[in-house]
Parts: sequence; C-alpha cells; structure tokens
Amino acid sequence: MLAVIGGSAYAWRVRYTLALVAIAAATLGISYAISPLHTFNALVPKDAAARKIAKGLPYGKGERRKLDIYAPENAGENLPVIVFFYGGAWDSGSRTGYDFVGRALAAQGFGVVVADYRLVPDVHYPSFVEDGAQALGWVYSNIFEYGGDPSRIVLSGHSAGAYIAAMLAYDVRWMSEAERGAIRGFAGLAGPYDFAPFETDASIAAFGEWPEPAETQPINHVQPGAPPALILTGADDTTVLEHNGQSLGRVLREAGVSEQQVEYSGVDHIDILTALARPLRSRAPVLRDLTSFAHRVTNRN
Repeated sequence: MLAVIGGSAYAWRVRYTLALVAIAAATLGISYAISPLHTFNALVPKDAAARKIAKGLPYGKGERRKLDIYAPENAGENLPVIVFFYGGAWDSGSRTGYDFVGRALAAQGFGVVVADYRLVPDVHYPSFVEDGAQALGWVYSNIFEYGGDPSRIVLSGHSAGAYIAAMLAYDVRWMSEAERGAIRGFAGLAGPYDFAPFETDASIAAFGEWPEPAETQPINHVQPGAPPALILTGADDTTVLEHNGQSLGRVLREAGVSEQQVEYSGVDHIDILTALARPLRSRAPVLRDLTSFAHRVTNRN
C-alpha cells in the first residue's frame, strides 16, 4: 500500500536527504528557497557527454503541458528514446529540476524527454495520466525531428511519475494502437502500482473522487503482450512500500510478460532518484540498470 507520498513525511525526507545541498547552496550564495530538488539539480555536476537540445516545447495547451529534450553530444539519428515522468505525489514537481536525470540518461546513448503534467489540486485523476498520454503522442509524432526513433520508446519515471508511466505502458485506454506499439519497455523507480483503497492525503486528493478505485491501479490493466518491465525499488523506502513493485511483477508474470525486479540495499525513496546524479552513483547502480534494460528492449536485432 502507498504509505506516505507528498505529505509531511515525504517533504521531511527530501529535506533530510538533500541537507548538504542546502549548506553548499548557502556557501555559494544560491537560493535554496525554490525547492531542495531544484537546488540539488542546480549544484550537482552534469554529464558533459549530453546536452539539452530543446526546452519548453508545448505538447498541449497551458504552462503545465511542456517538455524538454536531451541528446548525447554529437548524436546521430534514430536514437532510442526514454520518456521520463518525475514524481511529487501528483501535486508538485517541474521538469526544470530534472536536468541531471535528462543528461544522465542521454549520455548513455538515448534521446530523452522530460515532460511536465498538470497537478492536484487543479486537476485529479485521470488528468495527469491524460497529460502523460498527450506528451507521449507528441513524442511519437515529433521526436524524429530531434534525432529520436519513434518506434523505440521506453517509458520511465520516479514515484508518482512511475505511476503515470506504468498506466501508459499497461492501460490500453490512453493511446492509439500505433503509439502503444512503439513502447518497448517500462522502467519504474519506486513507483506506486497497487495502493487502493486510498488512505493517505495525497492519494485521496488525487484519486478519491474517482468512482471506481480499481480502474486507477496499474496492476489491474496488465495484459498478455504488454511491454517488459524493470521494477526498481529501495530496501529502505518507507514512502512507497515494497508490495507495490511485487504486485506489479506478479501480474506481469501471470500474463506472460517479462519482468525484472531489483531492490537496492540501504536505498530509500529519494536515494533511488538522486543515485542518477554523477556524485551519487556509487550509492546504487540505478543508471546502469535502467539504461542496460532500455538498450536491451530497444535493440533492433
């Protein structure tokens, strides 16, 4: 069950995990008031082998429907593509705090898209999933112009973003058959996939108005022939509990879908994300595992 996501415990864990970043920011005269993650993103060294090639491209109407694109330096054409959705309890977050993720993944040989989506309380389920589907549709139709291969897409995300990615990967309601056929895999970091009934403030706010809670759960939409999955979790995650990944893995196996589950010892809900940053990769091989999976499922052979 989803233990705590987006409430005081989530915010406390972010502040605790990034406390040293706040100290460094104060030392360098950089404002920490925006958010711990944005400050972290501003300060950590980025992968020099990648760059942001497009910023703030609209995939729909409104400020919350924009995306950024990253690519390897001196990239050629027809790159496999990772579409990444960030977390934040469906009520917070911005693509501008995820340069370290976009460049880390792009440096491993991918075109990478990081997309914003509308947030609670302005919207509720299924609006943020609909935004994810619209962003993915834009990628499918336009990524070729930015060096990406629209037929080789991996959906990924952290926490609430992993939920959105999982719904797009496994719930056929959101996209056309052609778009679904382009999804080669799903890679979730600390995602909630099996958390009904809703018992936390964040899940109630995001999903409580929907009349059929079962429809909101990724585990209830897996079908044979669905994309393979990499399910990454932290052994010390008390925010999204381990049974979420276990449940998704179980239903995938029952449907005959390839799945791999990796649990990182000593890693919590935030560590699994920040381990993508250059200075923290020794904490857990998240980048290696995610990109190895993505290369494997997008291999043309």
